[in-house]
Amino acid sequence: MNPYVLTVLLSSLGLGTTLTFASSHWVLAWMGLEVNTLAILPLMAQHHHPRAVEATTKYFLTQATAAAMILFASTTNAWLIGEWDINNLSHPLATTMAIAALALKIGLAPVHFWLPEVLQGLDLLTGLILSTWQKLAPFALIVQLAPAIDPVLLTTLGLASALVGGWGGLNQTQLRKILAYSSIAHMGWMVIVLQYAPQLTLLALGTYIFMTSAAFLTLKLSSATKISTLTMAWSKSPVMVTTTALVLLSLGGLPPLTGFMPKWLILQELAKQGLPLTATIMALAALLSLYFYLRLCYAMTLTMYPNTVNSIAPWRTRSTQLALPLALTTTIALGLLPLTPGILLMVS
Repeated sequence: MNPYVLTVLLSSLGLGTTLTFASSHWVLAWMGLEVNTLAILPLMAQHHHPRAVEATTKYFLTQATAAAMILFASTTNAWLIGEWDINNLSHPLATTMAIAALALKIGLAPVHFWLPEVLQGLDLLTGLILSTWQKLAPFALIVQLAPAIDPVLLTTLGLASALVGGWGGLNQTQLRKILAYSSIAHMGWMVIVLQYAPQLTLLALGTYIFMTSAAFLTLKLSSATKISTLTMAWSKSPVMVTTTALVLLSLGGLPPLTGFMPKWLILQELAKQGLPLTATIMALAALLSLYFYLRLCYAMTLTMYPNTVNSIAPWRTRSTQLALPLALTTTIALGLLPLTPGILLMVS
Protein backbone atom coordinates (compact mmCIF):
# COMPACT_ATOMS: atom_id res chain seq x y z
CA MET A 1 0.00 0.00 0.00
CA ASN A 2 1.14 3.54 -0.82
CA PRO A 3 2.77 5.01 2.33
CA TYR A 4 0.83 8.28 1.96
CA VAL A 5 -2.48 6.43 1.77
CA LEU A 6 -1.42 4.30 4.76
CA THR A 7 -0.56 7.45 6.74
CA VAL A 8 -3.96 8.98 5.96
CA LEU A 9 -5.80 5.79 6.96
CA LEU A 10 -3.88 5.36 10.24
CA SER A 11 -4.37 9.07 11.05
CA SER A 12 -8.11 8.64 10.40
CA LEU A 13 -8.15 5.66 12.76
CA GLY A 14 -6.58 7.82 15.45
CA LEU A 15 -8.90 10.73 14.66
CA GLY A 16 -12.05 8.57 14.85
CA THR A 17 -11.12 7.15 18.26
CA THR A 18 -10.12 10.59 19.58
CA LEU A 19 -13.42 12.06 18.38
CA THR A 20 -15.37 9.44 20.30
CA PHE A 21 -13.18 9.87 23.39
CA ALA A 22 -13.65 13.64 23.40
CA SER A 23 -17.36 13.77 22.61
CA SER A 24 -20.20 14.39 25.02
CA HIS A 25 -22.83 14.50 22.25
CA TRP A 26 -24.16 11.28 20.72
CA VAL A 27 -23.90 12.46 17.10
CA LEU A 28 -20.21 13.35 17.50
CA ALA A 29 -19.52 9.98 19.17
CA TRP A 30 -21.35 8.22 16.33
CA MET A 31 -19.31 10.20 13.79
CA GLY A 32 -16.07 9.09 15.47
CA LEU A 33 -17.15 5.44 15.31
CA GLU A 34 -18.00 5.83 11.60
CA VAL A 35 -14.63 7.45 10.77
CA ASN A 36 -12.98 4.55 12.61
CA THR A 37 -14.90 1.93 10.64
CA LEU A 38 -14.35 3.58 7.24
CA ALA A 39 -10.61 4.03 7.91
CA ILE A 40 -9.96 0.34 8.64
CA LEU A 41 -11.93 -1.06 5.67
CA PRO A 42 -9.19 -0.34 3.04
CA LEU A 43 -6.58 -1.83 5.40
CA MET A 44 -8.68 -4.99 5.67
CA ALA A 45 -9.24 -5.34 1.92
CA GLN A 46 -5.74 -4.32 0.79
CA HIS A 47 -4.66 -7.84 -0.26
CA HIS A 48 -7.63 -8.30 -2.63
CA HIS A 49 -7.92 -11.91 -1.57
CA PRO A 50 -11.48 -13.36 -1.63
CA ARG A 51 -11.21 -14.16 2.12
CA ALA A 52 -10.10 -10.59 2.88
CA VAL A 53 -12.90 -9.08 0.78
CA GLU A 54 -15.44 -11.38 2.45
CA ALA A 55 -14.13 -10.43 5.92
CA THR A 56 -14.26 -6.72 5.02
CA THR A 57 -17.86 -7.04 3.78
CA LYS A 58 -18.93 -8.87 6.94
CA TYR A 59 -17.19 -6.29 9.12
CA PHE A 60 -18.77 -3.38 7.25
CA LEU A 61 -22.30 -4.82 7.50
CA THR A 62 -21.92 -5.57 11.22
CA GLN A 63 -20.46 -2.18 12.09
CA ALA A 64 -23.03 -0.34 9.95
CA THR A 65 -25.84 -2.19 11.76
CA ALA A 66 -24.35 -1.31 15.15
CA ALA A 67 -23.85 2.35 14.14
CA ALA A 68 -27.48 2.57 12.93
CA MET A 69 -28.66 1.10 16.25
CA ILE A 70 -26.57 3.65 18.21
CA LEU A 71 -28.04 6.52 16.18
CA PHE A 72 -31.53 5.09 16.66
CA ALA A 73 -31.00 4.70 20.43
CA SER A 74 -29.70 8.25 20.85
CA THR A 75 -32.52 9.69 18.67
CA THR A 76 -35.09 7.73 20.72
CA ASN A 77 -33.61 9.13 23.93
CA ALA A 78 -33.66 12.68 22.52
CA TRP A 79 -37.27 12.20 21.42
CA LEU A 80 -38.45 10.81 24.78
CA ILE A 81 -36.34 12.91 27.18
CA GLY A 82 -34.95 15.78 25.11
CA GLU A 83 -31.26 15.03 25.83
CA TRP A 84 -28.44 14.33 23.36
CA ASP A 85 -25.77 14.14 26.07
CA ILE A 86 -24.03 10.75 26.41
CA ASN A 87 -24.22 10.77 30.21
CA ASN A 88 -27.96 11.52 30.12
CA LEU A 89 -29.05 8.41 28.24
CA SER A 90 -31.61 7.44 30.87
CA HIS A 91 -34.58 5.86 29.12
CA PRO A 92 -34.48 2.03 29.55
CA LEU A 93 -35.35 1.36 25.88
CA ALA A 94 -32.58 3.67 24.64
CA THR A 95 -29.94 2.32 27.06
CA THR A 96 -30.73 -1.31 26.17
CA MET A 97 -30.49 -0.56 22.43
CA ALA A 98 -27.24 1.37 22.91
CA ILE A 99 -25.54 -1.39 24.94
CA ALA A 100 -26.71 -4.02 22.42
CA ALA A 101 -25.19 -1.95 19.59
CA LEU A 102 -21.91 -1.40 21.45
CA ALA A 103 -21.75 -5.12 22.34
CA LEU A 104 -22.09 -5.85 18.61
CA LYS A 105 -19.32 -3.32 17.89
CA ILE A 106 -16.75 -5.03 20.16
CA GLY A 107 -17.96 -8.62 19.69
CA LEU A 108 -19.49 -9.53 23.06
CA ALA A 109 -21.50 -12.74 23.23
CA PRO A 110 -24.22 -13.43 22.12
CA VAL A 111 -23.53 -11.02 19.21
CA HIS A 112 -19.95 -12.25 18.69
CA PHE A 113 -20.41 -14.46 15.62
CA TRP A 114 -18.83 -12.02 13.17
CA LEU A 115 -15.51 -11.64 15.03
CA PRO A 116 -13.80 -15.05 14.46
CA GLU A 117 -14.89 -15.08 10.80
CA VAL A 118 -13.67 -11.55 10.14
CA LEU A 119 -10.36 -12.01 11.97
CA GLN A 120 -9.69 -15.24 10.07
CA GLY A 121 -9.81 -13.38 6.74
CA LEU A 122 -7.29 -10.67 7.70
CA ASP A 123 -3.52 -10.52 7.83
CA LEU A 124 -2.01 -10.49 11.31
CA LEU A 125 -1.21 -6.77 11.60
CA THR A 126 -4.71 -5.66 10.53
CA GLY A 127 -6.06 -8.33 12.89
CA LEU A 128 -3.98 -6.75 15.67
CA ILE A 129 -5.55 -3.32 14.98
CA LEU A 130 -9.02 -4.88 14.92
CA SER A 131 -8.44 -6.72 18.22
CA THR A 132 -6.94 -3.77 20.11
CA TRP A 133 -7.37 -0.24 18.75
CA GLN A 134 -10.88 -0.80 17.35
CA LYS A 135 -12.14 -1.82 20.81
CA LEU A 136 -11.17 1.50 22.45
CA ALA A 137 -13.85 3.87 21.11
CA PRO A 138 -16.87 1.58 21.76
CA PHE A 139 -15.45 0.71 25.18
CA ALA A 140 -15.18 4.40 26.09
CA LEU A 141 -18.91 4.71 25.38
CA ILE A 142 -19.73 1.55 27.36
CA VAL A 143 -17.81 2.91 30.39
CA GLN A 144 -19.76 6.19 30.18
CA LEU A 145 -23.08 4.33 29.85
CA ALA A 146 -22.40 1.81 32.64
CA PRO A 147 -24.25 3.63 35.47
CA ALA A 148 -27.47 3.71 33.40
CA ILE A 149 -27.38 0.06 32.28
CA ASP A 150 -29.25 -2.72 34.04
CA PRO A 151 -26.65 -4.63 36.16
CA VAL A 152 -28.25 -7.98 35.29
CA LEU A 153 -27.76 -7.26 31.57
CA LEU A 154 -24.06 -6.42 32.05
CA THR A 155 -23.50 -9.53 34.20
CA THR A 156 -25.25 -11.71 31.59
CA LEU A 157 -23.14 -10.26 28.76
CA GLY A 158 -19.95 -10.78 30.79
CA LEU A 159 -20.72 -14.38 31.78
CA ALA A 160 -21.87 -15.32 28.26
CA SER A 161 -18.74 -13.81 26.68
CA ALA A 162 -16.34 -15.53 29.11
CA LEU A 163 -18.04 -18.90 28.55
CA VAL A 164 -18.40 -18.57 24.77
CA GLY A 165 -14.83 -17.28 24.44
CA GLY A 166 -13.51 -20.30 26.36
CA TRP A 167 -15.81 -22.85 24.77
CA GLY A 168 -15.46 -21.61 21.18
CA GLY A 169 -11.66 -21.69 21.15
CA LEU A 170 -11.35 -25.32 22.28
CA ASN A 171 -11.78 -26.93 18.87
CA GLN A 172 -9.94 -24.41 16.69
CA THR A 173 -6.79 -25.07 14.67
CA GLN A 174 -6.50 -21.56 13.18
CA LEU A 175 -4.52 -19.18 15.37
CA ARG A 176 -6.48 -16.07 14.37
CA LYS A 177 -9.75 -17.71 15.37
CA ILE A 178 -8.22 -18.77 18.69
CA LEU A 179 -7.16 -15.16 19.31
CA ALA A 180 -10.66 -13.97 18.34
CA TYR A 181 -12.27 -16.24 20.96
CA SER A 182 -9.59 -15.12 23.42
CA SER A 183 -10.66 -11.52 22.71
CA ILE A 184 -14.34 -12.38 23.35
CA ALA A 185 -13.46 -14.00 26.69
CA HIS A 186 -11.35 -11.01 27.80
CA MET A 187 -14.14 -8.58 26.86
CA GLY A 188 -16.43 -10.62 29.13
CA TRP A 189 -14.03 -10.14 32.06
CA MET A 190 -13.97 -6.39 31.45
CA VAL A 191 -17.74 -6.00 31.19
CA ILE A 192 -18.59 -8.09 34.27
CA VAL A 193 -16.78 -5.77 36.69
CA LEU A 194 -17.70 -2.52 34.91
CA GLN A 195 -20.62 -1.60 37.18
CA TYR A 196 -18.62 -2.16 40.39
CA ALA A 197 -15.08 -0.93 39.59
CA PRO A 198 -14.65 0.82 36.21
CA GLN A 199 -10.93 1.35 36.96
CA LEU A 200 -10.45 -2.45 36.95
CA THR A 201 -12.14 -2.60 33.55
CA LEU A 202 -9.63 -0.09 32.18
CA LEU A 203 -6.75 -2.00 33.82
CA ALA A 204 -7.97 -5.26 32.24
CA LEU A 205 -8.30 -3.52 28.85
CA GLY A 206 -4.74 -2.17 29.09
CA THR A 207 -3.19 -5.52 30.00
CA TYR A 208 -5.29 -7.28 27.30
CA ILE A 209 -3.98 -4.86 24.64
CA PHE A 210 -0.33 -5.49 25.56
CA MET A 211 -0.71 -9.28 25.79
CA THR A 212 -2.65 -9.54 22.52
CA SER A 213 -0.15 -7.25 20.76
CA ALA A 214 2.71 -9.49 21.92
CA ALA A 215 0.86 -12.60 20.65
CA PHE A 216 0.01 -11.11 17.23
CA LEU A 217 3.51 -9.65 16.68
CA THR A 218 5.09 -13.00 17.54
CA LEU A 219 2.85 -14.84 15.08
CA LYS A 220 3.67 -12.20 12.46
CA LEU A 221 7.41 -12.66 13.06
CA SER A 222 7.14 -16.44 12.69
CA SER A 223 4.54 -16.18 9.83
CA ALA A 224 2.28 -18.64 11.68
CA THR A 225 -1.46 -18.87 11.04
CA LYS A 226 -2.13 -22.51 12.01
CA ILE A 227 -1.20 -24.60 15.05
CA SER A 228 0.74 -26.98 12.78
CA THR A 229 2.99 -24.09 11.66
CA LEU A 230 3.87 -23.35 15.28
CA THR A 231 5.39 -26.80 15.69
CA MET A 232 8.32 -25.72 13.49
CA ALA A 233 9.01 -22.51 15.39
CA TRP A 234 11.24 -23.97 18.14
CA SER A 235 14.04 -24.86 15.71
CA LYS A 236 13.95 -21.36 14.20
CA SER A 237 14.00 -19.31 17.39
CA PRO A 238 14.02 -21.13 20.74
CA VAL A 239 14.09 -17.90 22.78
CA MET A 240 11.08 -16.47 20.94
CA VAL A 241 9.16 -19.72 21.45
CA THR A 242 9.90 -19.59 25.20
CA THR A 243 8.66 -16.00 25.53
CA THR A 244 5.62 -16.75 23.33
CA ALA A 245 4.64 -19.68 25.54
CA LEU A 246 4.86 -17.37 28.56
CA VAL A 247 2.78 -14.68 26.79
CA LEU A 248 0.08 -17.28 26.05
CA LEU A 249 0.09 -18.40 29.69
CA SER A 250 -0.17 -14.73 30.66
CA LEU A 251 -3.24 -14.43 28.39
CA GLY A 252 -4.62 -17.44 30.24
CA GLY A 253 -4.11 -15.62 33.55
CA LEU A 254 -1.47 -17.75 35.28
CA PRO A 255 0.69 -16.24 38.06
CA PRO A 256 3.37 -14.83 38.25
CA LEU A 257 2.63 -13.22 34.86
CA THR A 258 0.88 -9.92 34.07
CA GLY A 259 -2.36 -11.60 32.93
CA PHE A 260 -3.01 -12.89 36.44
CA MET A 261 -3.34 -9.34 37.83
CA PRO A 262 -6.67 -8.22 36.24
CA LYS A 263 -8.31 -11.64 36.77
CA TRP A 264 -7.25 -11.74 40.42
CA LEU A 265 -8.48 -8.19 41.10
CA ILE A 266 -11.78 -8.75 39.24
CA LEU A 267 -12.52 -11.99 41.15
CA GLN A 268 -11.64 -10.20 44.39
CA GLU A 269 -14.02 -7.34 43.54
CA LEU A 270 -16.86 -9.75 42.62
CA ALA A 271 -16.39 -11.56 45.95
CA LYS A 272 -16.44 -8.19 47.79
CA GLN A 273 -19.72 -7.32 46.06
CA GLY A 274 -21.32 -10.53 47.41
CA LEU A 275 -21.29 -12.42 44.08
CA PRO A 276 -19.43 -15.67 44.86
CA LEU A 277 -21.39 -17.69 42.26
CA THR A 278 -20.56 -15.21 39.46
CA ALA A 279 -16.89 -15.21 40.52
CA THR A 280 -16.83 -19.03 40.51
CA ILE A 281 -18.35 -19.25 37.00
CA MET A 282 -15.83 -16.68 35.71
CA ALA A 283 -12.92 -18.61 37.25
CA LEU A 284 -14.16 -21.85 35.66
CA ALA A 285 -14.61 -20.08 32.30
CA ALA A 286 -10.97 -18.94 32.59
CA LEU A 287 -9.98 -22.63 32.81
CA LEU A 288 -11.64 -23.27 29.43
CA SER A 289 -9.54 -20.49 27.88
CA LEU A 290 -6.42 -21.75 29.65
CA TYR A 291 -6.85 -25.15 27.98
CA PHE A 292 -6.43 -23.81 24.44
CA TYR A 293 -3.50 -21.58 25.48
CA LEU A 294 -1.84 -24.67 26.97
CA ARG A 295 -2.60 -26.52 23.74
CA LEU A 296 -0.69 -23.86 21.78
CA CYS A 297 2.21 -23.99 24.29
CA TYR A 298 2.32 -27.79 23.94
CA ALA A 299 2.33 -27.57 20.13
CA MET A 300 5.15 -25.00 20.18
CA THR A 301 7.47 -26.43 22.79
CA LEU A 302 6.88 -30.18 23.07
CA THR A 303 6.07 -31.42 19.56
CA MET A 304 7.87 -31.83 16.26
CA TYR A 305 6.22 -31.32 12.90
CA PRO A 306 5.56 -34.82 11.48
CA ASN A 307 5.48 -34.09 7.73
CA THR A 308 7.88 -32.83 5.09
CA VAL A 309 7.16 -29.19 4.35
CA ASN A 310 6.98 -28.28 0.65
CA SER A 311 7.34 -24.53 1.16
CA ILE A 312 10.59 -22.60 1.65
CA ALA A 313 12.10 -23.51 5.01
CA PRO A 314 11.03 -20.60 7.23
CA TRP A 315 14.25 -20.45 9.26
CA ARG A 316 16.23 -19.48 6.16
CA THR A 317 14.29 -16.29 5.42
CA ARG A 318 15.16 -13.04 7.18
CA SER A 319 12.34 -11.04 8.72
CA THR A 320 12.05 -7.30 8.06
CA GLN A 321 9.80 -6.78 11.09
CA LEU A 322 10.99 -4.42 13.83
CA ALA A 323 11.84 -6.36 16.98
CA LEU A 324 11.40 -3.43 19.39
CA PRO A 325 7.54 -3.40 19.56
CA LEU A 326 7.54 -7.16 20.11
CA ALA A 327 10.22 -6.93 22.85
CA LEU A 328 8.37 -4.07 24.57
CA THR A 329 4.91 -5.70 24.52
CA THR A 330 6.36 -9.07 25.59
CA THR A 331 8.16 -7.49 28.57
CA ILE A 332 4.96 -5.74 29.68
CA ALA A 333 2.89 -8.91 29.10
CA LEU A 334 5.21 -10.94 31.37
CA GLY A 335 6.52 -8.70 34.12
CA LEU A 336 3.92 -6.31 35.53
CA LEU A 337 2.52 -8.49 38.34
CA PRO A 338 5.02 -7.30 41.01
CA LEU A 339 3.95 -3.71 40.25
CA THR A 340 0.28 -4.42 41.10
CA PRO A 341 0.14 -2.15 44.22
CA GLY A 342 1.60 0.79 42.28
CA ILE A 343 -0.73 0.21 39.32
CA LEU A 344 -3.72 0.04 41.68
CA LEU A 345 -2.70 3.39 43.19
CA MET A 346 -2.48 4.90 39.69
CA VAL A 347 -5.89 3.65 38.49
CA SER A 348 -7.88 4.16 41.68
